[in-house]
This record gives sequence, structure tokens and C-alpha cells, in this order.
Amino acid sequence: MKIISNIEELNAIYGAGLSQASVDKVTKALTPLYRGMIERSPFMALATVGPEGLDCSPRGDLGGVVRIIDDTTLHLPDWRGNNRVDSLSNIVRDPRLSLMFLIPGSNTVMRINGRGIVSNDEALLESFEMDGKHPRTVTVISIVEVYFQCARAVMRAELWNADHFVDPANLPTPGQMLKDAVGDFDHETYDREWPARAAKTMW
Repeated sequence: MKIISNIEELNAIYGAGLSQASVDKVTKALTPLYRGMIERSPFMALATVGPEGLDCSPRGDLGGVVRIIDDTTLHLPDWRGNNRVDSLSNIVRDPRLSLMFLIPGSNTVMRINGRGIVSNDEALLESFEMDGKHPRTVTVISIVEVYFQCARAVMRAELWNADHFVDPANLPTPGQMLKDAVGDFDHETYDREWPARAAKTMW
């Protein structure tokens, strides 16, 4: 297998195809239209890096996955999850992060690269109150660059085409995947109890 081992080889393949628009779209702060897109996004992937390696974690919230404070600052609440805190552990040691926002029905993906700090400021946590509950931390994100991603990947995947949606009945359940990973595991009880447990611990 032939391996590309340096930037010069890579640029020889891709460099000539770089359009001016792909450069011009990158800004150091939110433009009004970039802001509008991110405000409409209920889901994003959060990528971080730390001493143990990389992490990419889903984040979602129906009212907008992040709160826009100003053109260079976002707040990301950390709602209930699995308590692994992989992303947060990375951020407190290496603030670099990358965000990829999806908007259901849109082929345009928004991207932000920036830096984060993790806060448990009481007033900040209370500002995100939901059903009487608060996130345990909020990540304050400083934008370094923001841009929209080429839509071809989402178009090729036909991500929002309901005709291509996979029937959950044809996929393994979380309990089945746990059993597959660890062996001796009561997957039936796990799967039976999971929906009620999730509903009670959404926030």
C-alpha cells in the first residue's frame, strides 16, 4: 500500500482543487447568518484532545445545543450522561476543541474551532435551569474560527431522507452491545429498564 508521508505529497494531490470560497468562508467570529445557523442546531459533535488521546462526543438540546453569548463566545451546558467526562477531562488539560453542528433537514454543516474552559459557577449553572435541574458544569467556548462545511458528505449520505432511515428493530440494542462487549451481562433487564431510567434522568 502506498503511503502519503508528508504535506508536500498531500498538497500535490489536493492543493490545486482548493477554491477561493473555501478560504473566504472562514471567519474569526460569528457573522449574523452563521449565528442564525448555529442557533437552529439542536445537535453537535464535540471533539477534544488530551494526554490519553482524542475524544468525540455527541451533545444535544432541543432549544439549541449551545447558548450564544456574543460573536466570539458560546456556553455549552453539560447535561446528564454516562459520567465518563472524557471531553471535560480533556478540556481542563488542553483547551483546544472543535464543534460540528447539524441542523435536521439542512445539508449545511457548521464548524467551529476554539478553546474552552469548564466552569461550575453557581449563577451560570442556574441560568440553564430545566425542569428544576441544572447542569453540573458549563463549558465556556471562545471561538477561534467558524465556517460552514461543504454539503457533499450529507448529500451523499442522504442523511435526512426518511426512505433510508434504518429500522431500529434491525439494529442491536444497547444491552445487546454491552453483552457482546463484556460477555456475562443481563441485557434484557438493561434494555427493559433503560427507557424509564433515561426519562427520569434527562436533565
